Amino acid sequence: MKIVDIITKNTPSLSFEVFPPKTETTFDNVKAATEEIAKLCPSFISVTYGAGGGTSKYTLDIVKNIKQSYGVPTLAHLTCVSSTRETVRQKIEEIKAAGVTNVMALRGDIPEALADADRSGWAYQHAVDLILELKASGADFCIGGACYPEIHPESANQKEDIKRLKEKVDAGCDFLTTQMFFDNNLLYNFLYKIREAGITVPVIPGIMPITNANQVERAIKLSGSYMPQRFKSLVDKFGADPAAMKQAGIAYATDQIIDLYANGIADVHVYSMNKPDVAAKIQGNLSDILGK
Repeated sequence: MKIVDIITKNTPSLSFEVFPPKTETTFDNVKAATEEIAKLCPSFISVTYGAGGGTSKYTLDIVKNIKQSYGVPTLAHLTCVSSTRETVRQKIEEIKAAGVTNVMALRGDIPEALADADRSGWAYQHAVDLILELKASGADFCIGGACYPEIHPESANQKEDIKRLKEKVDAGCDFLTTQMFFDNNLLYNFLYKIREAGITVPVIPGIMPITNANQVERAIKLSGSYMPQRFKSLVDKFGADPAAMKQAGIAYATDQIIDLYANGIADVHVYSMNKPDVAAKIQGNLSDILGK
């Protein structure tokens, strides 16, 4: 099933993101964790690609297992940064061969070793280049893209960021998923601006449950996320107590999701970090809203 067919029903839905193992030795543990999340029967599960495509093989392995063993719709991530056209086209053929119809097209993080490299000769400069490649493949993919309610870290300003986002949508992006955010007003303001810019595809908010204090610094580093005072107070109060912080973080994420549903956002994506217990508790907190 295509993601756009799931998220246009206008009824509350919840999906989860998982990541593949970094090495073969951890595959079984990661596979087991993703299976526990699949057993929750979310609306769909997305599987990330890994920096530089280093875990791309495992991405498809996890995707196929979830799809075939549990019947849960899947979304395979694909990145293109620093890759050759031959490599990307081969990955696209592998995705097609696996029967995957939903692809999240991302530029990807630039590997640290290539941070200062000359990128002018790279086959793919931006996610829009990958979207065009997917469209040219001849496959009937449902293509997702990323968006940043608070502005992409490399954009000069939000106006420029939205302009680039419009280019992705015009190239064939069917839906968008946001980077994590911790203040829903940022999303509502962002949605207003992109609709004014003519971007009309569905937008799925991405929510990250912060269940330990160490995640805060990483979240800020990855996305530059604004941390509301309410959230900072939560971390200050409970950060030193792992059990309390976990409970508080789940409660905060749940509150964000309920507010989104209450304001007409029907579909929410949770960055579960391969934690079945966190995914289960959030879904349980929303059971009557979701009808589960």
